[in-house]
Amino acid sequence: MFGTLGMTELLIILFIVILLFGAKRLPELGKSVAVTIKNFKNANASDASDADDKKDS
Repeated sequence: MFGTLGMTELLIILFIVILLFGAKRLPELGKSVAVTIKNFKNANASDASDADDKKDS
């Protein structure tokens, strides 16, 4: 995903994010993104286990 983005592009994106949200809100945004990713992974794992249960029946 980030294979085509170089260091310069990532720094520009980070700079824009800091401008938009401010340095004080970045930790809060990081936590909310982490929780969202965790919930997404848990939902995928649950769906996968449900699909495996249906195959076994």
